Amino acid sequence: MQVGPTQEFILTKFAASIIWFSGIAIWYLIRFPFERSAKKLRITRSLFDWRERGLLTIIFFVLSAFPAGYVLTGFPGFLNYSFVPALSWLGLIVLGASLWLFYRSHVYLDRNWSMSLEIREQHVLVKSGIYRLIRHPMYASFLLLGIAQALLLPNLIVGGAGLVGLAFFCALRISREEQLMTDFFGEEYRSYAATTKRIIPGII
Repeated sequence: MQVGPTQEFILTKFAASIIWFSGIAIWYLIRFPFERSAKKLRITRSLFDWRERGLLTIIFFVLSAFPAGYVLTGFPGFLNYSFVPALSWLGLIVLGASLWLFYRSHVYLDRNWSMSLEIREQHVLVKSGIYRLIRHPMYASFLLLGIAQALLLPNLIVGGAGLVGLAFFCALRISREEQLMTDFFGEEYRSYAATTKRIIPGII
C-alpha cells in the first residue's frame, strides 16, 4: 500500500514519540540497579522535605504524565508546532548523549548516589571520571533530556515543559546539594569546587 504524505507525517511523528518513551524506559532501567545498591547503606543525613517532594513530583509530570497524555489524546493539539524529521533525528542524538551521561554518572557515584539529597554511610566525594570535569554531570544529563523532549515532541507545552521543568529542578537542587556537600566534606569539597564547573566543562 502506498503511503501518502499525511500518513507518512503521522507515522514519523509517532516514531519520534516511541523514541522518547523508549528513552524514558531506559532511563529508569539504568537507575534501578544503582537504587537497589544504594539502599543497602544507611542514610545518615537527609534533606528530603516538602520542597524535594514537590520537585520530584514536577519531574514525574513533565517527563512522564504530560508526554503520555499528549501522545494518547493529542491534547493540547492547538499548541503543536511543525514536526521536522531532521529535528527528531537530532533529538535522538541528544537523547542518546543524555542517557550515556546519566549512566556514566551512576557508574562513578555507585553507592554514593541517592534520589534525594542524602548522605549515606561510607559516603565519599567522587572526583574521578566525568566528575573531574564537572560537579553535576547527572543534572547536565537532565538538561539534555529536556532538550531531547522538545525536539521529539513538537508541542509548546509538552515539549517545553520538559526543558523548563528540568531547568527549574536543577536550579533549585544544585545550590542545596552543594551546601550539603560543603557541610559534610568541608575544605575537600571547596577545593574540588574551585577547580571544576557545575554542568558544562570550562563554562558554567
